[in-house]
Amino acid sequence: MKETKARKQYDQLAAIYDQRWSNYVANTLSFLKSWEQISPSDVVLDIACGTGEFERLILTEQPMQQMVGVDISDKMLLIAKQKCCNYPNVSFYNASVLALPFVGNSFDVVVSASSFHYFDDPNAALAEMKRVLKADGKLVILDWCRDYLLCQICDIMLKVFDLAYRQCYSQAKFHHLLTSAGFNICRATKVRFGLIWGLMVITASR
Repeated sequence: MKETKARKQYDQLAAIYDQRWSNYVANTLSFLKSWEQISPSDVVLDIACGTGEFERLILTEQPMQQMVGVDISDKMLLIAKQKCCNYPNVSFYNASVLALPFVGNSFDVVVSASSFHYFDDPNAALAEMKRVLKADGKLVILDWCRDYLLCQICDIMLKVFDLAYRQCYSQAKFHHLLTSAGFNICRATKVRFGLIWGLMVITASR
């Protein structure tokens, strides 16, 4: 499975990840934080949380925020736990998006940033996100967008050279995946970061 390859890849990258991708992570996660104004009372699930940088950003302003991060890389999670060690209201779990270890209707907000292009089974991933989301909750996904020419080129190259990679989607295709999974799209846009990175963000409800 590609997930196994992704786990191995990110275990190897963990020690240098924040430094190597500092500009990308800072720009995209700051944008995501501004895009979805998370209420301090929300219980938040961050899927593929990596080194916990989104948690750190939220907790800087809302230190009592209830947050849960999941990732398949133990070494990325170790860094996340170290970053957030002073926040007992935050927890991290090694878990796949295809088998989230939570009961249904647990979270007010489910977030996934720059990770959907790695998910083995996008339909099953969305079904799991919907299962753990409360009836009045929101799903927020930020990911690469194939509508941009350079993202199309990256998509082709990564399918050849990155064994963990699955694919990125056009905005129309991704919206179709969401509506087919039973989500209602509340708002969406596309955004570019620098010359290479073209992304899309979507907020959806059950």
